[in-house]
Amino acid sequence: MSDMASSTLPWLTLSIFVPIVAGLIVLAVGRDDRPGLTRWLSLIGSVLGFLVTLPLYTGFRYDTADMQFVENTPWIESIAVNYHLGIDGISMWFVLLTAFITIIVVLAGWEVITKRVAQYMASFLILSGLMVGVFAALDGMLFYVFFEATLIPMYLIIGGWGGPNRVYAAFKFFLYTLAGSLLTLIAFIYLWHASGGSFDILTWHQLKLGFTPQIFVFIALLAAFAVKVPMWPVHTWLPDAHVEAPTGGSVVLAAIMLKLGAYGFLRFSLPIAPDASHSLAGLMIALSLVAVIYIGLVAIVQDDMKKLVAYSSVAHMGFVTLGFFVFNTAGLEGAIVQMISHGFVSGAMFLCIGVLYDRMHTRRIDAYGGVVNVMPRFVTFFLLFSLANCGLPATSGFVGEFTVIMGAVEYNFWIGLLTASALIWGAGYSLWMFKRVALGDIVNDEVRSMVDLNKREFFIMAMLGIMVLYMGIYPKPFTDVVHVSVQALLQHVSISKL
Repeated sequence: MSDMASSTLPWLTLSIFVPIVAGLIVLAVGRDDRPGLTRWLSLIGSVLGFLVTLPLYTGFRYDTADMQFVENTPWIESIAVNYHLGIDGISMWFVLLTAFITIIVVLAGWEVITKRVAQYMASFLILSGLMVGVFAALDGMLFYVFFEATLIPMYLIIGGWGGPNRVYAAFKFFLYTLAGSLLTLIAFIYLWHASGGSFDILTWHQLKLGFTPQIFVFIALLAAFAVKVPMWPVHTWLPDAHVEAPTGGSVVLAAIMLKLGAYGFLRFSLPIAPDASHSLAGLMIALSLVAVIYIGLVAIVQDDMKKLVAYSSVAHMGFVTLGFFVFNTAGLEGAIVQMISHGFVSGAMFLCIGVLYDRMHTRRIDAYGGVVNVMPRFVTFFLLFSLANCGLPATSGFVGEFTVIMGAVEYNFWIGLLTASALIWGAGYSLWMFKRVALGDIVNDEVRSMVDLNKREFFIMAMLGIMVLYMGIYPKPFTDVVHVSVQALLQHVSISKL
């Protein structure tokens, strides 16, 4: 199957360009006086975008760390830039996750978005294709083009359909990420020069760099990836962007865009600069622990639900970066599984907040109370996702976090202990928010007049709920795919280039 899948059709190109072309068709055909047509076109485009990613899973070979479904065509020949795509066990799941979340986002904005529907839906479809491009690119310049291009639709989504402070939040998001990326471009040009004029990422992995160049490359890449993750202390754009973004924007930002930075560490920082990665591991673990513990405490005191979940995302991504830099199988596999799980759980949390916001038009926790009395079906899902957010066993949140803690303990018992404390903060902010919003007596007439989930909302919640439970109860399909590639990466990083 795999040979057939990789030889007959360019599945990765289809995964990138089906949603982009669908977005352009929606822009061309969609009109504000026919929003129904626009929505159905968008849904068909997002479903097709998901379907063309499925052969990547069905044809995937678990027994090799080599790149699969490779496509390589010259693009800008004068500087040796190629249109070079391929996936391995590290990137495969993110392609599917991106396409899956896009369907969720289109459905989530179905009734809520009434102005400029075509532009809204098209932004998400185009963004979906660009993000798949980031995960599939094997050429440094191609990666950079996709990585930067994702900023444009997200900027438009926050600035066009966001809250009252949306312009400020969109600018802050754009400037932070752009400023970090410029250093990365310099590092890429240096690597191109050092490799004798190649932008091929796999060639860069084999480059014999001295210690000082490795440190330079690592820090230059860190500038972009740390902002994108975001790591403490360059995380301050994220709460603003989340609070102002429309629900769909928050879902994509948390579920996929934060993963672009973390993925960058695995594809660039660790394999290109292994000695620098080892020597700076202490710094990275320290920054990750600050995110896990301090930002967890910051989340507890928030009175805005979106801000609380935004800060919890920073804390969860701290787990991910910590897992990368303990340099063992448990830590690295746990971090990748945590990234996939966080895609489902954080997306679901923001959708839950969106459901409440659509009914009451406030995100303040103290405006709610006793919601379970009027929305029992909603509260059932809300409880499931809140428990997954704090790592309850049998939910996807537990699998990644527990494995990262195992890896951290293997690395150093005290670091493992500090990492495990995050489960306490996670339970603190997730369950305290749930208690104040959902439980107790009805606090006001606005809550009393709320209505439970409609069929569309129920379907979205059920799809995410199934994924959170399936991944929590049976994580084998996820860990099997990443295992061989993780072993190969650890083997590569363990060999000094000096």
